[in-house]
Amino acid sequence: MITATHYLYSFLLLLFPIITGCNAPAENSENNNIYYKVKKVSDGDSFWIDNGTEKGEKIRLIGIDAPESRATGKKQKQYFGTEAKQYLTQLILNKEVRLEYDVTKKDQYKRTLAYIYLKDGTFLNAHLIQNGYAIIMTFQPNTKHANLFYKLQQEARENKRGLWKE
Repeated sequence: MITATHYLYSFLLLLFPIITGCNAPAENSENNNIYYKVKKVSDGDSFWIDNGTEKGEKIRLIGIDAPESRATGKKQKQYFGTEAKQYLTQLILNKEVRLEYDVTKKDQYKRTLAYIYLKDGTFLNAHLIQNGYAIIMTFQPNTKHANLFYKLQQEARENKRGLWKE
């Protein structure tokens, strides 16, 4: 269940920019019609695409945070984490996705930050929040869709979707 701490954390993230040292502007992708095949889903908010390299490229969905699906390092497995990963896997594994960038293209962990669109036009970041598989988590300066995400999260919570179920 989402706690008051999660709400406070999300609120603070909206207010305070996190300086990562990765301030190179993202390339303009408004006319980007390149689709990449998804090779692996790491968890409910990150995955790997086939970008032509042996390893591929790790993508982190901008503006959202899904519960942890496994314990790693200091992070513990969280409520609804397994479901969030399974849902994302079902939606995108071995399928093609289009990436759209915001202001900053990489985070401090060198992951590519992107908004994701499916071939049918589904805006994946928004879809996951709307269906309760993720919560809003925005970092300055990548806040292009923060207002939309906030509205979708309120709707998911009011309708007890996904992790908002009682």
